[in-house]
Amino acid sequence: MENNQQTLKSSMKTRHVVMLSLGGAIGAGLFAGSSSAIQAAGPSVILAYLLAGLVLFVVIYGVGQIVLHQKTKSLGMSGIVSPYLGERFGHFTDWVYWADSMAVMVAEAAAIAQFLHVWWPQVPNWAFVLGVAILTLGINLYSVRVFAETEYWLALLKVLVVILLIVIGFWFLMVQVFHLGFQSGLSQMNQHGGFMPNGYKGIFNAMLMVIYSYGGSELIAITVSEVENPKEAIPKAIRGVMSRIIAFYVIPMFLFLELFSWQFLSATKASPFVLIFDKFGIPFAGDLINLVIILALFSVINSMIYATSRSLYACVQGSKHGFGRYLSKLSRRQAPVRAIAFCAGVLFIGVVLSYIFGNALFDIMAGSISYTVLITWMMLLLASIVFYFREGMAVWKKIVSLITLVILLVIAYNLVISNPIGITLFALVVCFLSFISFSKSK
Repeated sequence: MENNQQTLKSSMKTRHVVMLSLGGAIGAGLFAGSSSAIQAAGPSVILAYLLAGLVLFVVIYGVGQIVLHQKTKSLGMSGIVSPYLGERFGHFTDWVYWADSMAVMVAEAAAIAQFLHVWWPQVPNWAFVLGVAILTLGINLYSVRVFAETEYWLALLKVLVVILLIVIGFWFLMVQVFHLGFQSGLSQMNQHGGFMPNGYKGIFNAMLMVIYSYGGSELIAITVSEVENPKEAIPKAIRGVMSRIIAFYVIPMFLFLELFSWQFLSATKASPFVLIFDKFGIPFAGDLINLVIILALFSVINSMIYATSRSLYACVQGSKHGFGRYLSKLSRRQAPVRAIAFCAGVLFIGVVLSYIFGNALFDIMAGSISYTVLITWMMLLLASIVFYFREGMAVWKKIVSLITLVILLVIAYNLVISNPIGITLFALVVCFLSFISFSKSK
């Protein structure tokens, strides 16, 4: 059952990593959360998506540069961070990413329960959460390849839905231009208070939801240890980041804002995707998008179990005693099955929490995702900055990375002042415990 060779098996192919990074950037934030971003910034939300996309690209580009210069495969976030910021900060990054991602995973499961409850109101939410926990545990325990294939097809489904939306949206936009003329037909977003109704502050406030939407793209750093050829797969996934941001966020946002007023989009509870498909007359559009959102949320949970189990394994690898030694054992398939089971076990705790708190559970826990993404991005960016200076890289890489770090600090400030104090305190406690828990001896 167990394997004494403490090396994760290289089971993931380049196409898996490319589609994982693609699926990570297309989640429930796009399908269901875009209304909040539009409410904060109005039409200038497009700039928020572009700016956050540039920040993400700079961060992931730095990860790619580090991977290309590594002589051995890294393990977890710490494998990227530790060589440049030290083992303590590598350990800190792994645990922060693990702890907050577990909270996000429970929140996403609670959200799935809410969407399923629309179809089966007689079934309690906790029962849906239980079903999600069992399914994701089985997929991740079976093999890395099964996980990768599952995520590949889920990501592909999300991509196809977005492409369909773009095609339909452009059709309506052409009809609008035909009736109103070229200039009037392409300037509808500026007819309701201008392009920036809430100023620059609105853009940075919208970026809180945008960062949430992009969270998951940093999963690229986790996959390094299980990719057959990371020096081919990781750069290929990174090169497409900005094109994916433009194709799957900026273009849909442009279509939404040209076809509907931004006040309507920010006030309605319906997903903009539902509005587009309804406008086209597609039967059961609401049910179709409801299903896609459920699959998108399931995809996030599936990825989170993968990512958090590898982060946990990276934290406990080499432990000589106690629970850490137990969790560090690999299966015959060279998979961290005990770490997977432990992380999935937290999802079963979510079943109990869902029973106790009901719908409030999602609001309590989901707010933490922006913190975990920001902290993780900052640590990866800091590691790449040190790498650039240590290796004597081009000056422009250093300058761009430092400017990006300043932007992340501004976003972090807006996150603190806009989030409920309870969520901020929770994030601080997680960071404090993650930092002081480091021990060289394990």
